[in-house]
Amino acid sequence: MTDKFLDAFIENAINEDVGDGDHSSLSCIPKDANGKAQLIIKQEGVLAGIEVAKRVFSTIDPSLKFEQFLFDGNEINHGDRVFIIEGNIHSILKSERLVLNIMQRMSGIATTTKKYVNLIRGTQAKILDTRKTTPGVRTLEKLAVKIGGGENHRMGLYDMIMLKDNHIDFAGGIKPAITKAREYIKSKNKNIKIEIEARNINEVKEVLEVGGIDRIMLDNFNYDNTRKAVELIGSTYETESSGGITEKTIRGYAECGVNFISVGALTHQIKSLDMSLKAI
Repeated sequence: MTDKFLDAFIENAINEDVGDGDHSSLSCIPKDANGKAQLIIKQEGVLAGIEVAKRVFSTIDPSLKFEQFLFDGNEINHGDRVFIIEGNIHSILKSERLVLNIMQRMSGIATTTKKYVNLIRGTQAKILDTRKTTPGVRTLEKLAVKIGGGENHRMGLYDMIMLKDNHIDFAGGIKPAITKAREYIKSKNKNIKIEIEARNINEVKEVLEVGGIDRIMLDNFNYDNTRKAVELIGSTYETESSGGITEKTIRGYAECGVNFISVGALTHQIKSLDMSLKAI
């Protein structure tokens, strides 16, 4: 995550929330009043977003003092104290909701990711996220996946060629799609990988005949066909299972021998973790 992105994100978020002033605080608390608040965990999970939260506080008021007790990636339980923030009360209250929104969502994603990672522990498979993210905060959500023990698939359309069903159909088939993609990489002098989606065993065989890619995504395959595909592909290319994989089915796919399993639910079907920032 770049400083440029984070600074822009925080600035936009502050403008969205504060507008022309925090009138609740301005109306009843002296501008120069000082105080303390602490972040308390109300639900067990995995902590994520504290480094971003520190940046929010320092952006709003560099004079705020931050005392940290827990760190990103720590397992947390009800009643745990994460940090104490001390200084101008107006600054603390301006920061409160933005900090909570970030940390609750990121911790929810990290917690969900850790659950999936634990479900396939002992296999060679790694958990991947997808591009099913909230527009404008993808970087934070993918950072939370990393904190939870998962891996990032690709950040966007720019860092990998991913030939999915629509690309293949619009290009005229698997062979022309791969051929054109390879020609494009060469002509643009790009150093990016090519992944291609296969919808059935016959398409896997066709991809293998054409070659020239880096990873094959097995989309909506059942266990039997996944095992067959993995055997066909061998170590020639990386393999990835995808499509409707749940907590109940993920272990079975991992045991089929795939290298990666992508799970859209890591970022688009999560529940934020409960926590609160309370005055001391």
